[in-house]
Amino acid sequence: MKRQPLGIFLRGAGMGAADAVPGVSGGTIAFICGIYEELINTIKQFGPSAIGVWRQGGWRALSVHLNLAFLVPLLAGVAVSLFSVAHLALWLMETQPLLLDGFFFGLVAASALVVGQASNGWKFWYLLPLLVGLLLAQALPGMMPLVLLLGNEFLVVMAAGCIAISAMLLPGVSGSFLLLTMGLYGTIMGAIRSLDLGIIVLFGMGCLVGLALFSRLLSWLLRRHHTSTMQLLLGFIVGSLPVLWPWRELLRYQIGPEGQMIPLEHRYLLPADYAVLTGASAQVAGVIALMAVGALIVVLLNRHADRRPINTQLGAEKE
Repeated sequence: MKRQPLGIFLRGAGMGAADAVPGVSGGTIAFICGIYEELINTIKQFGPSAIGVWRQGGWRALSVHLNLAFLVPLLAGVAVSLFSVAHLALWLMETQPLLLDGFFFGLVAASALVVGQASNGWKFWYLLPLLVGLLLAQALPGMMPLVLLLGNEFLVVMAAGCIAISAMLLPGVSGSFLLLTMGLYGTIMGAIRSLDLGIIVLFGMGCLVGLALFSRLLSWLLRRHHTSTMQLLLGFIVGSLPVLWPWRELLRYQIGPEGQMIPLEHRYLLPADYAVLTGASAQVAGVIALMAVGALIVVLLNRHADRRPINTQLGAEKE
């Protein structure tokens, strides 16, 4: 059955909205919508092989090879959502951080169940990739400030784009959160809002490099080691959950190059302890309600997910 471009556009809009918020990954949304592997293998098609296809079959063959009927509406949804949600995300982070974290905590926690169900069978050694994913999800944010040691502003922005887009392809790993730990989230989101073409072009060049390299690695892993790769992705998702826990205390931070605070370590609290510590309402009812809403959205999206077989031309054969 032919898919409707509007449906693909809306999936892209969901991915863009997630990518705009630190702590959430567009890859998570892609997975629960049933388009994750198709997305990875479609991106991988961009390379020297596309030139050969164009020479042999023309534009129509190239369009099929690059799966443009899928990719164009998806990227349009991502772009529209990023530009529109950039304002809303920054406003919500400043005015309603507990409610925003609660919503995405429920969404990401439920998505972990979806990824877990996608694995075919279980073997004891699958604990290894699961643990690797957990450890990497915990370690990556602490490593991100090292990017600033590159010194050159152009290289820093390009490296940030490469890392952020690679993270966005992983369910559970938030490219926006990694930008936040680099101290560059405000810079990049501000450039998107103000259409600062200099920063956008540099960041985009880094994104292209990251997409070209990382999509090929993920595609190879999904073809050759599908179930163990799914366990790795599950580890990333579960490992990212503490970042979204609403009631937390910042223990350690550093000051970024623009004077912004880069969080490095948190202590996770119960709602009552949070209220005592901050003297503010823990908003328990609202946070729990939005956790439930986030989880319900995942259930509904997964129920209507697009599970059509991926074109073998895209190289998506499983173990």
